[in-house]
Amino acid sequence: MPERAIEEYVVTDEPFYLAVGREVELFEAANAARLPVMLKGPTGCGKTRFVEHMAWRLGRPLITVACHEDLSATDLVGRFLLEGEETVWHDGPLTAAVRGGAICYLDEVVEARKDTVVIIHPLTDDRRRLPIEKRGTILDAPPDFMLVVSYNPGYQSILKDLKQSTRQRFIALEFDYPPAELEAEIVAREGGVSLEQARDLVLIGQKVRNLRGHGLEEGVSTRLLIYAAQLTARGIPPTAAAEVALCSPITDDRDLQRSIREIVTTVI
Repeated sequence: MPERAIEEYVVTDEPFYLAVGREVELFEAANAARLPVMLKGPTGCGKTRFVEHMAWRLGRPLITVACHEDLSATDLVGRFLLEGEETVWHDGPLTAAVRGGAICYLDEVVEARKDTVVIIHPLTDDRRRLPIEKRGTILDAPPDFMLVVSYNPGYQSILKDLKQSTRQRFIALEFDYPPAELEAEIVAREGGVSLEQARDLVLIGQKVRNLRGHGLEEGVSTRLLIYAAQLTARGIPPTAAAEVALCSPITDDRDLQRSIREIVTTVI
């Protein structure tokens, strides 16, 4: 399979994003100063959509990597592959982003192995270089290259957290679920329901989030509220939509599920 041209990673259509604070301005300033950016916030609060929106806004290709515990440095940088009787080098996503002056977005970076994360260090200081050890070369990042990482602090632990030596190479933008009225606008727009229906879903989401610390690890994300809205917009009864989008995905605990159902029936 041929490698994708960098132009194929350009975000051509504007991804909808409603700014909550100064995150757009801060990201643009970081881009101008060639600073790497860390996005911190709960699952489904809009971090990935924000990066997509900023890539579109800056007219920059966006290469996204979903990090996981088996992600190796080779997966990021590249490898030699046998093609016919020849051994051919194939860029990994990080190398392709550096070479093409793209935004490289490492989603949930704490999921990657620590020895893999170290690979990004030379790209996050004034060197802005990527060593490609298997080829014995060093790739200098062009001015347009930008490194963005994200993670969910709610799941951090001793075993899964960023080292200070990595953290202090980034500026950090804090994300959370939007204020109620803004979140309702997002849910209505993305979910295809009325603003009144969206407000009900957001109210449910807020009440469920209050269960965090009472047995619930993570609250209902804005993403799940949009899923419930999309089902409702397609004729699914609101309570049934809430069951499959808000209740079942976030917990298997029967008592918590019962509490969430009570919230749903109280609001709807």
